[in-house]
Amino acid sequence: MLYLKNATYIDSGTLEITTGHLGVSPDPSKGYGFQSLKPGLTQFVDAIPPDAPTIDCSGKIVTASFAIGHHHIYSALARGMPMPARFPCNFVEILEFIWWNLDKKLDAEMIRASAMVAGLEAARCGCTFIIDHHASPNAPEGSLQIIADALDEIGLAHLLCYELSDRDGGDCLKAGLAESEAYLKHNQSLVGVHASFTVSPELLERAVGMADDYSTGIHIHVAEDPADGRHCRETFDCSLARRLRDAGALESAKSLLAHCLHLDDEEREIVRESNAWVVHNTQSNQNNNVGAFDPRGLGERVFIGTDGMHSDMLAAARAAYLEGQAMGGLSPLEAYERMRYVHWYLGDNDFQGDYDNNLVILDYPTPTPITSENWPAHVVYGLTSAHVHSVISDGQLIVENGRHTFIDEERELALAREQAERLWKML
Repeated sequence: MLYLKNATYIDSGTLEITTGHLGVSPDPSKGYGFQSLKPGLTQFVDAIPPDAPTIDCSGKIVTASFAIGHHHIYSALARGMPMPARFPCNFVEILEFIWWNLDKKLDAEMIRASAMVAGLEAARCGCTFIIDHHASPNAPEGSLQIIADALDEIGLAHLLCYELSDRDGGDCLKAGLAESEAYLKHNQSLVGVHASFTVSPELLERAVGMADDYSTGIHIHVAEDPADGRHCRETFDCSLARRLRDAGALESAKSLLAHCLHLDDEEREIVRESNAWVVHNTQSNQNNNVGAFDPRGLGERVFIGTDGMHSDMLAAARAAYLEGQAMGGLSPLEAYERMRYVHWYLGDNDFQGDYDNNLVILDYPTPTPITSENWPAHVVYGLTSAHVHSVISDGQLIVENGRHTFIDEERELALAREQAERLWKML
């Protein structure tokens, strides 16, 4: 049992604030450890046993940790990389000259380094769960397990998938399909698909069939740029949303649609009436200059990702909030809820790892009072990852006072720099 002494606990759903000593421990009935913070299972206690591991949370906030709704861990070694030989002039060229060039160069060592770098950053930013969309066309075999193992070492839970696409030819597609199915056989996973404009009817049908076979969902990029929808209408004589619906890609409540920027009213209605969730990624959209996210007409099943830009959900939530001011208005509470709806998605679909004993301790010396009503405003206006003091994942302390407890971060970052230099020489 780990004790959080003098904790001010904010329930991430109700925003109710409770103070006292909080006991957090794994449930011995679970091999990996689990304990719920729901009443009756973990309680605020009056006394802390002598010699019990304790963190003094006086003046600090304790609340549920964060989860990244859509990531591209494979991009973690890109920071500062050489510019492409030809400057991209549009989104498709950004993919062709930068990301599809980079993902083809990845090997097992680079994939592990990328996962370790992204995971270490995520944990330091208070995140304990990552939903990732991976691509390594020339090194697909075992790639998802490499990522999973690295995140497990750090103490992070995950929901991974491999990106299927026709863009790299039949051999790469065959290997990607094999990797997807091999991982699905033994792990919780989604079926990853790049985007409609690189996916043939045969591949889309096969991906949906694989998702059905393993009772999971599709994880696909949708209308990130107008080129995606334009290609669909010119090639298949229908809208993008209609193509996905007719293929069965929107039926599962586990399916994720990343971006959804350039959809007309009919497509928005199709998405809203489906069971799929939308994940928006403000800073990536801004970086690629593809437009702003307009939530109108999409319904409530919307949460936030980072799309490989970084692993900081507090930064992503603030960016989404500020962007929302120009897109019909967005309250602090609505922005906060979008950051938290990923937990709803994971819980309703019985994905493992996003447990109630995943906590973040925030050293947030605010100059103004915190109440249940104004906590979302503190999140979008005041709170940053610099305030993350410690992180508890599945009842285990994985970050303590800003330092990783399971991982030698300096060693891993040094290894990552070596892999980044290898990668950059190939670019």
